[in-house]
Amino acid sequence: MEYCFRKETDLSAFEDFVLQNGGIYMQSAKWAQVKKEWDSRFYSGFDASGARILTALIMERHIPLAGKIWYCPAGAVCDYTNADLLSAFAAFIRAEMKKAGGTALFFDPCIPLRINGEKQETGASVHTALLQAGFQLNPDAAHCLYKSPVQLMLPLKNEDGTQKTPAQLLKSFEKGVRYSVRIGENRGLTEEVYTIEEIEKDPAIMADFAAVMHDTSDRNDFVERGTEYETRLLKVFGKEQMDVMLVYYDKEKDAALQKARLEQKDVLEKSLPTAPEKKQRGIKEELESIDKQTAHYEERVRETSDIQQNKICVAGGMTVHYNGMSSCLFGGAKNLLRNNLRASHYFNFRRICRSISLGNSVHDLGYVLLKTVPPEPDGTLGVCVPNEDFEGICAFKKSFSADYVEYIGEYVLVQDKAKYFSYVHLIDKARTAQSVVNRIVRRNR
Repeated sequence: MEYCFRKETDLSAFEDFVLQNGGIYMQSAKWAQVKKEWDSRFYSGFDASGARILTALIMERHIPLAGKIWYCPAGAVCDYTNADLLSAFAAFIRAEMKKAGGTALFFDPCIPLRINGEKQETGASVHTALLQAGFQLNPDAAHCLYKSPVQLMLPLKNEDGTQKTPAQLLKSFEKGVRYSVRIGENRGLTEEVYTIEEIEKDPAIMADFAAVMHDTSDRNDFVERGTEYETRLLKVFGKEQMDVMLVYYDKEKDAALQKARLEQKDVLEKSLPTAPEKKQRGIKEELESIDKQTAHYEERVRETSDIQQNKICVAGGMTVHYNGMSSCLFGGAKNLLRNNLRASHYFNFRRICRSISLGNSVHDLGYVLLKTVPPEPDGTLGVCVPNEDFEGICAFKKSFSADYVEYIGEYVLVQDKAKYFSYVHLIDKARTAQSVVNRIVRRNR
């Protein structure tokens, strides 16, 4: 079949195709507005009848000594089982790069290769089709230049298409998560969801969010994006598709819950002497539990004694809700009361509840970075293993019953081999240098 491709000027039609064909937020025309540091190109593909069958957002950045680097975030939106279409698109893009003086196109489709370790046939066949089209796989998942090939994905719907309930999902979580969610509810935690409208009226919301991300970046050694970038995201995707959730420790609520516990303790102590022997053990265990909760409460009172405000932000995150998927872009917890409240578990559960309330099908808990492993015998990306810094983060995300999804990886269509070689080595050195700078800055904060 004959295909034709062209630069797209009708961004409304482009966006409609993305939405109607399972595209994600990074394939949206809106993503180009977020990534304003890049120049953006929009392409569409059509079949012989004139029907649109492909869209591709391609972002361009000029790198000294490496030339113009093109990146197609999450790959094109198209039918990846159509090998002829992939070959035709690759030939077209190579010609476009040649005309524009481009060095290479990076391409990382959201096509699963393995889910929870089980090989996916489509992933292997798409890998073969991309190689036949002229792409080459970056076999080193630890050094993907753009997007890690592993995401932790939580399905929010049953096989029959019905929405799962928060209670159903909570039962599927690991025991420690269920416990943390319960104690969060009983220790004064509460959450609020804010969109760009509320945030523009109250700058303190973003100040609280920034404080959460500051503490989290210090603990986990990553670079904070900054309020300007985060606000841009909120504005571009708007109140319907983007929000910030903050979790607060409410001292008044916690005090009221503690008062109720002490009142219950008084009732139990009075009933103990006359209670039947078979019930006394249960009463004593409940009294012990109240005493433990009281000790934790007193720790919270001491730790927050010098903070005057009643509601204290302890966790939060930013989520994009696009085309049936909620994707966790940023999130974390403050150091304050972190172990006492276990606010990260409570926050992520409430975040999932928010995704369910919006009717979404999938909750994307985000990526993990990986170790270097050799490719599989068939040439596909090797089994992805979290690196040392992300082992705990990966375990945390898996504890919410999330699927460990390994996508097919990062592919490159090279136009200028010499400049591409320079780019790969320049980026590796630049990242090493940036990591050193980040650590120095953190030590001197």
